[in-house]
Amino acid sequence: MRRIDVIGIGIGIFAAGGLVYLVLKFAGLEDVNAGIWTQAVLMGGLLGWLLTYAARAVTQTMTYNQQLKDYEDAVLQKRLDEMTPAELAALQAELEQEKLAAHDGKRDDG
Repeated sequence: MRRIDVIGIGIGIFAAGGLVYLVLKFAGLEDVNAGIWTQAVLMGGLLGWLLTYAARAVTQTMTYNQQLKDYEDAVLQKRLDEMTPAELAALQAELEQEKLAAHDGKRDDG
């Protein structure tokens, strides 16, 4: 996010707080009560955003993690595309051997 975006969001939140205050005053609340309820609405919004941020951080669905995953997938796909048919066959055989070894290991344990 660019610096100008952050400034714009900050100004937008400030303006939204002022708008909520004016609406509450127009609805008949006194100045102090309108201010308290405006702060409550803004804090509720902040806590809601914080919870969504924490959930995205825990589940690793943030933009950086998605970009990193997409990059890793693209690199692996490019490597696969550059392999010769013989190399692909050898890789597939190696994967099958590992799969069988893992399957046999599970059978020995159980």
